[in-house]
Amino acid sequence: MGRATSRIALGAAVVLLAGTVTACRGGDTETDASGLKTDVGVTSEPCPEAVDKEKGCIYLGIISDLTEGPFRALAVPITDAQKAFWKRVNTGGGIGDYEVDVTRHVRDNKYNPQTHNQVYQEIKPNVLALAQSLGSPTTGAILADMKSSNVIAAPAAWTSGYAFEDVIVESGANYCIESMNALDYAREAYAPKSVMAVHLAGDYGDDAAAGVKLGAQALGLNFSAVKTDSGADKQAGAIQAILAGKPDLVVLTMGPADAATIVGQAVARGFAGRFIGTSPTWNPALLQSPAAPALVAKYEQTAPWNTWTTDTPGHRALREALPGVTPNDGYTSGWVWSYPLKAALAKAVADGDLTRAGLVKAVKSLTSVDYEGMLPTGAGNFAAGPNDGAVRVTAIYKPDAASPTGVSQVRDLFTGPTAQAYTLDGPCYEKL
Repeated sequence: MGRATSRIALGAAVVLLAGTVTACRGGDTETDASGLKTDVGVTSEPCPEAVDKEKGCIYLGIISDLTEGPFRALAVPITDAQKAFWKRVNTGGGIGDYEVDVTRHVRDNKYNPQTHNQVYQEIKPNVLALAQSLGSPTTGAILADMKSSNVIAAPAAWTSGYAFEDVIVESGANYCIESMNALDYAREAYAPKSVMAVHLAGDYGDDAAAGVKLGAQALGLNFSAVKTDSGADKQAGAIQAILAGKPDLVVLTMGPADAATIVGQAVARGFAGRFIGTSPTWNPALLQSPAAPALVAKYEQTAPWNTWTTDTPGHRALREALPGVTPNDGYTSGWVWSYPLKAALAKAVADGDLTRAGLVKAVKSLTSVDYEGMLPTGAGNFAAGPNDGAVRVTAIYKPDAASPTGVSQVRDLFTGPTAQAYTLDGPCYEKL
């Protein structure tokens, strides 16, 4: 969900939390009874909420937007789904002789890179890896340190830059590919001749806008781009640009409240074109907003995987693990994002090396991840490299108040010809 425009070298200051267990004497490599090597974030003592108290514990951190940032309505269910995912793993026997804890080291980044770095430094001495690092600008603020410290993270974001980072275990199509698929769909559905990308600055918005630009070039569409700031009260310039430019299609990449403001006000002022929002721009609560009629009439949503109600083994397991919740595709995303880290942990245990370096090695050797049908067979091929390993499928949804998650499917997961032909040879945002 956003990006830092430069990678930040981090200081070495570490804050140890009172009462927190520091695993394996602060990082010394140890060997357990089975011969498995461990270092940081792995203990022989059971997890605080262990299913099997004979097993040790792997501690994973979560850094998310939990209180006041623009993605909190998605981040809370993302985090709850990840807790449920790892509880299911533990109930099913854990990872080798270990269970996994994702509850002790949960922190709020408020979608602020500086805060993200601060809380990362707090939990870093006590976790093997991050089960979640939400946001591209926020994750960008710790990426250099992650690389130097061999800290793997499952991101809650889809920037194409992650394909080039060994310490990131990403899932689904990136924003760039997603935007190309959006244009291929739009060309078939309503044949636009012009497209405008309205987006936040940074890896999130720039990556999606670059995909729109590259897709427009391939399809012969007139392209324009407008950067905007986060905040529903800061969209006047973007709305005016849309009204003045009169594009046939606008691709939005921002927070949900921002998107609702733009769609609602642009349509109210006579804009006759269409809107497609990239993944994080949607929240079902928008159907309760004043913009709801405009969204229903003019807006569609791209998604890297199918919605909560889909009938796959993974979707069924998700619903069984979270009975009684109000459906929200934040839950779906949190669940899907957890699969590659589970696969990497299992591979590291099988390889006899559950150290941070061993986990990085395990990630680089993965040729596939079992997403239990939530992504196509072959997804999660980290060994294949950025281009050959890229997942390129996208689904299209439309607002629908009768649907449990506020959207109903327009088109199932597909790969358009533009996305299929594109060679991912570097982060797309560098080409904007």
